Amino acid sequence: MLFYSLQLRTILFTFVFLFFAHFHSYTQFTHSDTLRGFLSAERSCFDVHYYHLRIKVDTVARSISGSNEILFSTVSQTERIQLDLFANMTIDSIFFHRLHLSFQRDGNTVFVDFPGYLMENTQQTITVFYHGVPTTAKNAPWDGGFVWKKDLNGKPWIGVACEGVGASLWWPNKDHLSDEPDSMRISCEVPKGLICVANGNLEREEKAAASSVFHWMVHYPINNYNVTLNIADYAHFSEYYFSGKDSMACDYYVLPQHLEKAKEHFKQVKPMLAIYEQLFGPYPFWKDGYALVETPYLGMEHQGAISYGNKYMRGYLGQQMADIDFDYIIVHESGHEYWGNSVSVKDYADLWIHEGFCTYTEALYVEQRYGYATALRYLQGQLLGIDNDKAIIGPYNVNAEGSGDRYNKGAWMLHTIRNLVNNDSLWFATLKGVCLDFKFKTVDSKQIENYLSQHLGVDLSAVFNQYLREKDLPILSVVVDEKCRKVLLTARLESAVAGLFLPIKYSVDGGKNWLLLFDGTANKNITLTKKEYLLLRFSTHLLLFKVETEKAAKTLK
Repeated sequence: MLFYSLQLRTILFTFVFLFFAHFHSYTQFTHSDTLRGFLSAERSCFDVHYYHLRIKVDTVARSISGSNEILFSTVSQTERIQLDLFANMTIDSIFFHRLHLSFQRDGNTVFVDFPGYLMENTQQTITVFYHGVPTTAKNAPWDGGFVWKKDLNGKPWIGVACEGVGASLWWPNKDHLSDEPDSMRISCEVPKGLICVANGNLEREEKAAASSVFHWMVHYPINNYNVTLNIADYAHFSEYYFSGKDSMACDYYVLPQHLEKAKEHFKQVKPMLAIYEQLFGPYPFWKDGYALVETPYLGMEHQGAISYGNKYMRGYLGQQMADIDFDYIIVHESGHEYWGNSVSVKDYADLWIHEGFCTYTEALYVEQRYGYATALRYLQGQLLGIDNDKAIIGPYNVNAEGSGDRYNKGAWMLHTIRNLVNNDSLWFATLKGVCLDFKFKTVDSKQIENYLSQHLGVDLSAVFNQYLREKDLPILSVVVDEKCRKVLLTARLESAVAGLFLPIKYSVDGGKNWLLLFDGTANKNITLTKKEYLLLRFSTHLLLFKVETEKAAKTLK
């Protein structure tokens, strides 16, 4: 009877939340989307503190088996909690104080029943035993799952990435971004001769006749999709990054044939870490250290064990501006250690906080290494990747992302705010403040929006509404009227949300001097010579807007 009552409640929740999903019809989502994305009473009643994931990987059958010990505290009295594990994975049993707990499946959701009420503010531990053949990724990291490859010597080379689809694809947990464990241990058994690299620090390796168990400890909060396994016949080398009087281990795990190449290529890591420390504060997971792990897919920001598959090329698989030389995957995925892994969102709808800040970090890295002018050119390249297809912020409570514009458009929104504020010392202090004040915390968009407005001393609500909640860019509409030897321009801002202030500038001398054209409050008329008109430029390198030009209806010459 409890199961069917729960079904009725969940269907009701599905209708209510999806009906009010911003800019989306509830018919786009399903009952399972709500189970995955909504903080139900069975989820919000408990707070996870620690996971111990014990897992054995069968590289021949491509299967896994093991258990997850879950330590949690109760936020409210409850006799049922919600966990998540994909339906193709089998739960063998769930133990609580040596008692077998009953549970019911609803697709990828697991409802666990206790023999009586768990009282509020008590600590509890359960252990979930399970096995199965996890989903194989078709195109990691863009779709989730395991990647089963072999190296040049025919040995297994295995990885897993599951952002978006969720960690419950391969291990049982409370699969909601709002609840990160405070720490975690990962114990992975693999066939003899292979190494398993997971998140955190390697505590020890237990060797047996036919296998080895690698025990890894994560000392910090970690979001579930960042938990990973990397299994191969790895070669390992390390170095230390120094900051003041302290040092941090940097570990690298690569295929043996790439060892010498990796030693040279990864020399860019420590200078990058120094730039990030200057911009955002010390590397957040200092005790766990920094690691790059070669993977059979392009890359992923797995906390403390960054997946690397860029083939030791500059840029993105060799594509990069001619006069700059860095590995895009190293720079971008390492930026996520701050944006996404340390400062994390509560709901996938706000994923721009991960990707927008991290993509903007690329431009700041370029600025620090190559100068501001080069960073502006780098930003122009990002501008080409903006689609304006839909709003960046997605619908809440259904585990859904908004537009892919969260990367480049999100970065350009931040670049725009920097130029609106026009105070770099304040701007960079505020960016670092976000990293330090929200370190190891989960946040939502409003928290970050309010923080930036408050600390920058500017009401940015219209800016956020324009770029995060509308799909279209503001348009600078310019009407050109040529009269004799003069050119009359009438400029106005269109497709802008109420209250948007954009101090658009223009130049008629090749960009040597910039004059204020438009502040968003009224039409602006200016008169230019024809020579000036030919040199006319607008400040599209500083603010995110489109320019649309048309000739006046009647042109006099």
